[in-house]
Amino acid sequence: MTAVVVGGRMKRLIVGLVVLAGVLVGLDFGAAALAESAVSRQMREQIGLPDDPDVRINGFPFVTQALAGRYSSIDVTADRLQVGDLQEVEIVAQLRDVDAPLSEVLGSGPTSLRVAEADGTVRIGADDIERLLGSVDKLRIESLDADALEAAVEDGADPSLADVDPDTVARLVGTTAVLGEDTEVSAIVGLDLAEGLVRIVPRDVRIGGPDAAPLPESVQSSLADRFTVEVDPGSLPLQVTPTELKAVDGVLEISGSTTDLLLGAPATTTG
Repeated sequence: MTAVVVGGRMKRLIVGLVVLAGVLVGLDFGAAALAESAVSRQMREQIGLPDDPDVRINGFPFVTQALAGRYSSIDVTADRLQVGDLQEVEIVAQLRDVDAPLSEVLGSGPTSLRVAEADGTVRIGADDIERLLGSVDKLRIESLDADALEAAVEDGADPSLADVDPDTVARLVGTTAVLGEDTEVSAIVGLDLAEGLVRIVPRDVRIGGPDAAPLPESVQSSLADRFTVEVDPGSLPLQVTPTELKAVDGVLEISGSTTDLLLGAPATTTG
């Protein structure tokens, strides 16, 4: 009988602990959601976005980070933004080693964040590049590796492509008019980032897929003009200086990093 009573008490204790753990986890996620909302409002003002971005405070449990006022990393994402002639820009930022007092994060007043390091990225999709090109439809952006560049050279491309850093080139594939017929054209293009502008300049153009035969120089020059464009992606988030441009997963990514940021600092006056 005693064993049954003890067993029942132990079972109730275990159930109680499980329920308590669930409540604590729920409270932790709830507090994190409030903090993410506060940071989102601050980031909207800081980056100058039309709407609050998505914010995720990484690390668990949140409460221990909040009590210390220090967060290991915070992810910020905003998409489908209009920047100049671009219609669907995505902005991504990651803040690392962020100091923010709990009273400010969960309060209703302004929030200030001290950020040790920040990465910022602007992503431009194929649809935006297609609109800028004007005469190309169904555009795809493909990344290239060293083997693909070597294969292109073996198929007749400029031998200098074999020595190019794959991160500085991409393949654009789209449909354009050739002799009055819509034809798929493939172009290996150089990706250049200078003074905040993206320049796309063809290095090798083929009618059909990448295995197609090289074109005469006059034909290649005419088609190359259709894949040449200069893009203004706007500013990177958080005044990050752009240092890298490459094709990743079907988009163009412009990224950079910075350190020692103070976001949402109160205005100061001088006498």
